[in-house]
Amino acid sequence: MREGSLDAPTRHILDWQSDAFYDRAALDEEARRQFDICHGCRRCFNLCDSFPRLFDLIDDSESGELDSVTSGDFGPVVDACTLCDMCYMTKCPYVPPHEFNLDFPHLMLRYRAVDFKEKGKAPFVQSQLAQMDRNGTALAPVAPLANWASKKGNGLTRPAMQAVVGIDKNAELPKFAGKTFLKRAQEAVKSGAYEANPNGPATGREAVIFATCAVNYNNPEVGEASAKVLAHLGVNVTTEYPGCCGMPYLEQGNIAKVAEQAEKVAAALRPLVDAGKDIITLTASCGLMFKFEWPLLVPDNEDVKALSAATKDISEYVVDIANKEGLLEGLRGTPQSISMHLACHARAQNVGPKSAELLRLIPQATVSVVERCSGHGGTFGVLKETRDLAVKVGRPAARAAAKAEPDTICSDCPLAAKHLVQLVDDISETTPPEAKHPIEVFAAAYQL
Repeated sequence: MREGSLDAPTRHILDWQSDAFYDRAALDEEARRQFDICHGCRRCFNLCDSFPRLFDLIDDSESGELDSVTSGDFGPVVDACTLCDMCYMTKCPYVPPHEFNLDFPHLMLRYRAVDFKEKGKAPFVQSQLAQMDRNGTALAPVAPLANWASKKGNGLTRPAMQAVVGIDKNAELPKFAGKTFLKRAQEAVKSGAYEANPNGPATGREAVIFATCAVNYNNPEVGEASAKVLAHLGVNVTTEYPGCCGMPYLEQGNIAKVAEQAEKVAAALRPLVDAGKDIITLTASCGLMFKFEWPLLVPDNEDVKALSAATKDISEYVVDIANKEGLLEGLRGTPQSISMHLACHARAQNVGPKSAELLRLIPQATVSVVERCSGHGGTFGVLKETRDLAVKVGRPAARAAAKAEPDTICSDCPLAAKHLVQLVDDISETTPPEAKHPIEVFAAAYQL
């Protein structure tokens, strides 16, 4: 047996449909097996709050070992996990194929799945926030009013939201767009705005932009920038959005709902994949779900397999064009300092720092890379009960981002970018930087 492993991490299919998966005694036995190995290693102590909580439980116990920690005390360890996957991907030397077979994030997911099955539902606020398509569709027509009500600093509505639904009054909330990216894309296609440049180096490529809920309802500018860049480079680009990838439901342990979304979305996109088109995701979480999580949840679904193989992140895709076909001349970036936060779910895709590579193609841009978790973690960054934890985890990343005195903070995750800008503003006396997706900065450098 080797001490640690140098092999690439692999993951096992989740047997979430079996009765054994939800057996409390079996779960406790497996948790204690993995926790004891973590206790003996502790390499992951500085990643998130789950590990300090676990180690403090053990250190403060009667024996100083796991055997004197009661299983009922494990709850806070589970609650602190954001499913970022960084312990699995970057720290743990005992993940598969090592025989210790540790997968801490999926152990935490199993805990949540068991809780969800026993209770039959998620907490009310989280369950409502997870319904991204319903919320986005309902609030788009009243976006100005919704954005006024949700604006940080609104002394009338935000204290009430905190008191009634538990959304922290100090958290920046996503803004809703009055016109979704899908509607904007439909109008752009009619006007010829996204027509492929016949002189582009990537002529012959065909790509479908999966709008993602975050871009479609909250950040349509990211979608517009992506479509303009791809069309400018010669890619024949269209846009589709059959529904949310299900990541908010995964965080709650509602695995059946995630599987349902996987089968629905993959079936809708399969004809496009079969036609030879690349599927482009615009946020890191959606890319991770398509490429890695869905195939572990519905491993026999051929639509999911095909979609997984055809999916690329937008930065990954543009860098691929740059490496294989080259770029058009005309990148004229103004001198600027950019802190590029590599979102955890982008790093977990194991394709390298593609967003940083993309930004470094821009002349005169100085790019510093931040490889720490932002701490936002979906609802972690907005709910009163977890907001302090999100701030605690995100502060090291914010300090690293602020060190470069950036004009812009970029992230593959729009929520992470806004969260970091807010944290940088809290620790810096200078004008806060802008929050941008890297493809927005790249599009601007092409004057698109």
